[in-house]
Amino acid sequence: MKLDAILWDYDGTLVNSVPKNIDITKAILSIVAPHLTGNNLPKYLLSEDFYHEANHGAKNWQELYVDYYGLSHDEMIRAGSMWAEHQEKNQTEVTLFDGIKNVVEQFSQLHHGICSQNSQNNIRRVLRDNGIDAPFKAIIGYDDVSNGNQKPHPFGGIKCVESIFGHTNSQLLMYIGDHEADAKFARNLQSALGNSAKVISVAAAYSRSEPESWEVKPDYIANNVEDLLSIIGKYA
Repeated sequence: MKLDAILWDYDGTLVNSVPKNIDITKAILSIVAPHLTGNNLPKYLLSEDFYHEANHGAKNWQELYVDYYGLSHDEMIRAGSMWAEHQEKNQTEVTLFDGIKNVVEQFSQLHHGICSQNSQNNIRRVLRDNGIDAPFKAIIGYDDVSNGNQKPHPFGGIKCVESIFGHTNSQLLMYIGDHEADAKFARNLQSALGNSAKVISVAAAYSRSEPESWEVKPDYIANNVEDLLSIIGKYA
């Protein structure tokens, strides 16, 4: 059985967006939680190392904002609603991980899609600027999914598959992401699609995640980008 499509997470999987995400978060905090700025800035926004610790420690973005950054529940909800707008306004450049362009080009005959909590317009621009937009037939961003249906809820994955194929029947899919929530998302997508479909979960450990410690284990771990060539190649 050969792959019908590769679905990707975006931040921490296709691109290193940590500097941009830190900058955006600081800007949002200055509006919704000014008490967490200046000398009171959360330590997890002081460096990329601290950011990775928090990002991979939190189960989802809501927990990241409340438990690691110190926002109240109401501040977190307001911050989330501002994310897409600030993603598009912020001019900090993001870069593809070394080797990602080669992976996408190597398997460009397959359908590709993205299920992300970033802004769809922002993602499309980065793909276009790097010349790899053509294989991506569907992009589901934060602004395409209601707050209650964000990953690891499978809604965005179902929407992505339907956008690519026009149906969700009998698909062999691969989902690649850097967070435990992505592994959960792959499992939830599998359950939602039913027994006629198969979702292979791949952890992108090259962005400093530690899948060995996850409760929900992926099917494969890519310790570097080049590992994706052999993992995808098994099914392509």
